Amino acid sequence: MMKQTNHLSVLAPAKITSLLFALLFGLSASAVDHAGLDAKRQLSRPDSKAPNQTKKIKVFILMGQSNMVGMGDIQPEDKPGTLAHLLKTDKKYPFLVDAAANWTVRKDVYYYDARLKKGSYLSATSNNGKSIGPELGFGFVIGPQLDAPVLIIKSCIGNRSLGWDLLPPGSQRYVVDGKTYAGYQDSPASWIEGQPKQTNDWYAGKQYDDDMANAKAALANLVKIYPDYQGQGYEITGFVWWQGHKDHLSPVYADRYELNLVNLIQQLRKDYHAPNARFVLATGCGNPGRTGLGLQIAEAQLAMGDAKKHPEFAGNVKCIDSRCCWPEAKDSPNPRQDYHYYRNAETYMEVGLGLGWAMVDLLKGTDYTGNRWPLAKE
Repeated sequence: MMKQTNHLSVLAPAKITSLLFALLFGLSASAVDHAGLDAKRQLSRPDSKAPNQTKKIKVFILMGQSNMVGMGDIQPEDKPGTLAHLLKTDKKYPFLVDAAANWTVRKDVYYYDARLKKGSYLSATSNNGKSIGPELGFGFVIGPQLDAPVLIIKSCIGNRSLGWDLLPPGSQRYVVDGKTYAGYQDSPASWIEGQPKQTNDWYAGKQYDDDMANAKAALANLVKIYPDYQGQGYEITGFVWWQGHKDHLSPVYADRYELNLVNLIQQLRKDYHAPNARFVLATGCGNPGRTGLGLQIAEAQLAMGDAKKHPEFAGNVKCIDSRCCWPEAKDSPNPRQDYHYYRNAETYMEVGLGLGWAMVDLLKGTDYTGNRWPLAKE
């Protein structure tokens, strides 16, 4: 069996995508190389055809922290790890550019940043023109799979923890080593009973509330933010989550991560009145996730897709293991920003593509993530 590695740079470029999907979905590399699987996952350049505006808009809400915001550099072309270099030199992701080397645009997928209140039809420059997040790969997978217009709403900001900033409603106070930790809307983050509390203008779950308010404001204003909106309405089809870096800095938050994540999934469905919305997530988010608290976070994330641990999520929640997407610093745009995967665009593309196919699995009952193509016997 092929020896698996955590480093992208030691592989020939043509094999990276196959191995990444193998690792993401728990397959051997030879299984992923299976012709049927490759054909199923083949992405083509989008055409200019408008979506069917008689159908409800399929809305996907993306949440997390800075890596979900998007830190994969697009330029310069001569620097390894940038999107431009991946396309021009490594010959990857040809569907992102047309024959004249201009960025392609998906007319069936509209991307909107709810925090910045800016949007466009999905292309490599939709995020901010300088960097990409998982939305790009996700949207290029989802668009052609659905016979309806797609709206991707990203509502997040960097440097936020699930254990504090994004703590969902309903989360209760708890005590660890004599210290009380905040439940939803409590402040400060922790205190010792009987002692004066420190003043704080933030509260547990404030970022959850802000992200929710921004996304709901966008949904209430579709006629202005979504081009050619015909009043057909929308449905919250899915949630996409990529977060965890800040929680791995706290033993207490790392220990509560699985419980908090369960509550988050349930609360998002409740608050958006979308009990059947699918939920996909990726492990890690700015940490290799192989040791210590980073590993604890990754295991909590993977537990969401374990039907034995969480039978309530069977068939409606899926976690991809993106730890294989950790790049080499020397082959990346910024070797100092490990928490942003050294700003390597390949990581953001591969995670986005993996999240997209995971969502397709949940929506269509397919299995692009492995069971249809069993592990090869080697």
